[in-house]
Amino acid sequence: MAFQNGELSTEQLLHAQAHVWNHLFSFINSMSLKCAVQLGIPDIIHNHAEPMSLSQLVDALSIPKVKSHFVYRLMRILIHSGFFIKTDVSDDEEKESYWLTPACLLLLRNAPLSVAPLVQLILDPNMTQPFDHLSEWVASQHHFSPFEVVHGRVLFEHLGQQPGLNNLYNEATASDSRLLTHVLLRDYKQVFEGIKSLVDVGGGTGTTAKAIADAFPDVKCTVLDLPHVVGGLEGTNNFSYVAGDMFETIPSADAVFLKWILHDWNDEDCVKILKKCKEAIAVDDKKGGKVIVIDMVLDVQGIDNEVRETHLFLDITVLGYYNGKERTEKEFARLFFDAGFTSYKITPAFGLRSLIEIYP
Repeated sequence: MAFQNGELSTEQLLHAQAHVWNHLFSFINSMSLKCAVQLGIPDIIHNHAEPMSLSQLVDALSIPKVKSHFVYRLMRILIHSGFFIKTDVSDDEEKESYWLTPACLLLLRNAPLSVAPLVQLILDPNMTQPFDHLSEWVASQHHFSPFEVVHGRVLFEHLGQQPGLNNLYNEATASDSRLLTHVLLRDYKQVFEGIKSLVDVGGGTGTTAKAIADAFPDVKCTVLDLPHVVGGLEGTNNFSYVAGDMFETIPSADAVFLKWILHDWNDEDCVKILKKCKEAIAVDDKKGGKVIVIDMVLDVQGIDNEVRETHLFLDITVLGYYNGKERTEKEFARLFFDAGFTSYKITPAFGLRSLIEIYP
């Protein structure tokens, strides 16, 4: 190959440059999306109830007219990235207008399945700053996460000291839980058959557990999370909160639920958590309980390139936040068997994530 001799053809050289530039500036996609959410553009167009022209959008934004060229350029890149579409209009002065794609419907602030808080959280400077220091972290002797190196404490401790960020974190995790639970209870209700009690470990403010409790009134649901997360929250007849630490004890139940928990932790800590889960599962002579895990499985079959790329993004993301990792099926299996479980079942149920049922 020419490259081995230190030479590239003009075509190779320019293609390589374009590839590098594309990745250098890909953060603009995320920041443009954040800008649109902060300005409320998805909500403005949705509330208009029909496609909006540029001038209508600028008027609705109440921004200086001199900035209208920026709105046009912002919408151009967000159309390219699949959050808006252009539609033709009959107006002689403006030939196009803007409307929402399905992805943009998830950015509406008051929509039942909105993920707008997740956009705000992931792109908050507190959360992006650790990735400015990855090379410094790799070259150091630190066993901490990059987040801890930058902020001086682990993420969950930092949240406990930052009420505003903690609220945003809770809103973001709750928004994700609403969407996922919507699919779980619509398409995979059978997962909860025969269960009379369930503990949602690290369940935050209880969005998922509440939905399960409402869907199954005979199931007693409990949320276990840290005191600063569940302090002052009140339950209902079949739903309650417990402040505690999953590394110390998990309340007994027929099922333990772990949504997006294991990827936060290294292998040793995951085995500790899973052992506590196994201790918590109520077992009698007739049947054993199970652990229900929702997490990414890196090598799951049938995923497209965008999903695979997102998996790899998340793997570096959880490393930056928690020194955690996304795992292949083989890596998960090793954790399950090391914790004393005998079998498991993986169902690719949630697009980016899978449903994993683990049996004692």
